Amino acid sequence: MGTRRPRAWLLSAYRADSHAAWADWLLASQPQVDWRRLELPGRHFAWRIRGNPLSWLDALPAEAPDLLLATSMVDLATLKGLHPRLAEVPALYYFHENQFAYPLSDRQNHWLEPCMVQLYGGLAADRLLFNSAFNRSSYLEGVATLLTQMPDAVPAGIVERLTQKSELCPVPIAPVSAAAERDPQLVLWNHRWEHDKAPEVFAEAMIALAGEGVPFRLALLGKRPRQVPPALARLREALPERIVADGRLPLDEYRTQLGRAGIAVSTARHEFQGLAMLEAASAGARPLVPDALCYPEQYPPVCRYPEGDSAALVARLRKWLGGDLPPAVDVSPWHADRLAPLWAEVLGTLAT
Repeated sequence: MGTRRPRAWLLSAYRADSHAAWADWLLASQPQVDWRRLELPGRHFAWRIRGNPLSWLDALPAEAPDLLLATSMVDLATLKGLHPRLAEVPALYYFHENQFAYPLSDRQNHWLEPCMVQLYGGLAADRLLFNSAFNRSSYLEGVATLLTQMPDAVPAGIVERLTQKSELCPVPIAPVSAAAERDPQLVLWNHRWEHDKAPEVFAEAMIALAGEGVPFRLALLGKRPRQVPPALARLREALPERIVADGRLPLDEYRTQLGRAGIAVSTARHEFQGLAMLEAASAGARPLVPDALCYPEQYPPVCRYPEGDSAALVARLRKWLGGDLPPAVDVSPWHADRLAPLWAEVLGTLAT
């Protein structure tokens, strides 16, 4: 008889696109673990992050696993409290994001509970895994700031406890092949068209460059809401003849556009790892990103412009579109084949 594989539960309370891709890859790449997967749909954020222990109240298997791997959308502390058989099970807590550093839209109010879920989850876990150093530092700094705002009875050393059991373990990307012929004047946008990605800044820059007569073409990709975002509507109205792709494309077509693009732009106000930019850079597109968030970990200074400086963005694009492109960036440290052994090591440490 062979050695029994360690049993692990993957608990993902918000199966959105990047969370789903990570979970799918992890289970496929780590067959040495006997996985049981429990996920909730990626919608109704406020209910998901607070209500997942209730949603799973009667759904968890009767037999406890050898290991829990929960995303930071999971209220791990409450889950362990409701199920005493899980109290002593080793737990990894994986941060795709953290609520301390997430920018709120004009329609949102700051609320305390999502931050407290992730604070308690961090304390309840044996190890905290982060997809970037920025994610880790902003979480720890956010916890420290929150605790200073509490009126009394705050124990000492909370941040130190969390820091001691924190480490980096990025989400991998599947590298994209370059096209046989690249278009150095094809500018790619492959992010969500939502407030935290600041698409209005991108639209303003491209319209300004068009007004100067700078030649370029646009591939406007990425997930968009049902109602057309104002930034996308502006680009469609102002630059229809320059748009060569517009929509959330099938995967093969999406990868083709990445392989053709000369430049990929981010104007994000929030980015914990930036998978879309890493994918574009893997295909050879030159990344142009804010000098903030996770980006300094990934791209050299020539690829970064001062955060929030739209004039600097326009100036860099003008230069690059004029033929002065920097070298391609090596993002192979984030390739799946490089990260699979790291994940195997992390899982093996506790799943014994």
